[in-house]
Amino acid sequence: MRYVSTRGTAPVLDFEGATLAGLAADGGLYLPETWPVLTRDEIAAMAGMSYVDTAVAVMHPFVGDTLTRAELRELCSRAYAGFGHDAVVPLVQLDARHWLLELFHGPTLAFKDVALQLLGLLFERFLAGGTNHLTVIGATSGDTGSAAIDALAGRMGVEIFMLHPAGRVSEVQRRQMTSVHAPNVFNIALDGASFDDAQALVKAMFADRAFSSGFRLSAVNSINWARLMAQVVYYFHAAVRLGAPDRAVAFSVPTGNFGDVFAGHVAARMGLPIAKLVVATNVNDILHRALSTGDYASGPVVATQTPSMDIQISSNFERLLFDVGGRDGPALAAQMAGFDAARAMRLTDAQR
Repeated sequence: MRYVSTRGTAPVLDFEGATLAGLAADGGLYLPETWPVLTRDEIAAMAGMSYVDTAVAVMHPFVGDTLTRAELRELCSRAYAGFGHDAVVPLVQLDARHWLLELFHGPTLAFKDVALQLLGLLFERFLAGGTNHLTVIGATSGDTGSAAIDALAGRMGVEIFMLHPAGRVSEVQRRQMTSVHAPNVFNIALDGASFDDAQALVKAMFADRAFSSGFRLSAVNSINWARLMAQVVYYFHAAVRLGAPDRAVAFSVPTGNFGDVFAGHVAARMGLPIAKLVVATNVNDILHRALSTGDYASGPVVATQTPSMDIQISSNFERLLFDVGGRDGPALAAQMAGFDAARAMRLTDAQR
């Protein structure tokens, strides 16, 4: 499997390269060159699988020759061994038509654990036995930070620097991030900042060649393809238990940086019958406006009781614009440059 940047000029990488790179050198985000498609029978067979076996079936096409199925299964088994429920992500019935997928059984109680526990092991595997050192840079509104720190604390060959807006994360997540004593963990609180400000600093570090050339930078935000890939699994896991592939399932997804709901888009691209993806947002409603009217214009970030959704610039939305807009990297690069300058843009007819 080969990975290309949404902006068209960064080197094409394999799975290991894309995982370790995080953000592409041209400022874009990595995506598979083509989407693997699972057959109806392959999807139906997942109904009797454990979560680990489902993860192997869904993710191995993206891994290519980088890891064998046995190696991927071993990593997934280790990643999910510490979850507090045997099903890893159990489904709970609410009424005759509605179910809740519980994604909070990981070590930090955040849905990000589902992907980041695996990402930490992938980093460790790819760096083992060599002299390479990885500097992981991340921005968080709370849940990514605590989950990433838990996944990477104490791992050899990796340091993690996590930026968060001071006073704009939950107290539990602040303590989870700032009370870890591992020598490779550095947490940085930004006074007077929003998540968007923190995320902009992370992207600027990657874009600064003079700075990034002195460090091997990578990312744990959902700008890292491997993290997003691991989130695709629970769409398949849930859907087959609710009747797929014979029955289409709709998902409503609380959304900030657009990674989780884009994972649902990937599942649909892979052949999972998804009736609808509902983007649930709060008053920071740039995604609602973009999808409803084509107006992708950022405003001031409003602090709410859902800080993980207090985002005006959703990084992973760029992946959707690239995928549905013809996969034209140079055109999207020009479009995003215009957005960076004006903080607003109109989506094309294809992108809507």
